[in-house]
Amino acid sequence: MRILLARLWIEWKQLESDIAVATEEIERICHDDEACRRLREIPGVGPLVATATVAAIGNGAAFHKGREFAAWLGLVPRQHSTGGKTRLLGISKRGNLYLRRMFIHGARAVVFRVRHDTGGLGQWVQQLATRATPNKVIVAVANKLARIAWAVLFRGEAYRNPASA
Repeated sequence: MRILLARLWIEWKQLESDIAVATEEIERICHDDEACRRLREIPGVGPLVATATVAAIGNGAAFHKGREFAAWLGLVPRQHSTGGKTRLLGISKRGNLYLRRMFIHGARAVVFRVRHDTGGLGQWVQQLATRATPNKVIVAVANKLARIAWAVLFRGEAYRNPASA
C-alpha cells in the first residue's frame, strides 16, 4: 500500500508541475498577443477565455454582428415560432462548447462581483436579477460578454467600461 501511495504522490506532484507549466505558457501567450490583452480588460474574461476566443474567431470578421457570435456560441434563446407567435425556449447550446462554458463561468464571476456595483454593467445585472432566475441572469451576462468580446476584436479598440464612459 505504501508503494502505491508513494507512486500516486509522485504522479500528483508531476501533474501539478505540468499544470503550472501550462498555466505559465497560456499567460505568456496572452501577454504577448495584443488582441488577448484587449479582451482581458473585459470583466469576466481571463487568459483562458481570451486565448480561446482569439484562437476560435481571430479578429471576429467571420461574424457581421455580436449577436451572430453569441448565436454561434449557443448563448441565445432557441426559437419555435409559428402563426406569428414567437416562442423563445432555453439557450440553443450550439457551437463551441468549451468557449460557451468559459464565457458562462466568466459571467458567474461577473454576477458575483458586480452585485453591489452601481454603474453600467452592475446596474444592468441588478435590474435583470429582479426579473429573472439566477441561471438566466448568468447566461444573459455571458451573452453580453460574448458580444462585447466580439466588438473589441472586430473594432480593434480597447474595452470601455460603461461606468466610466
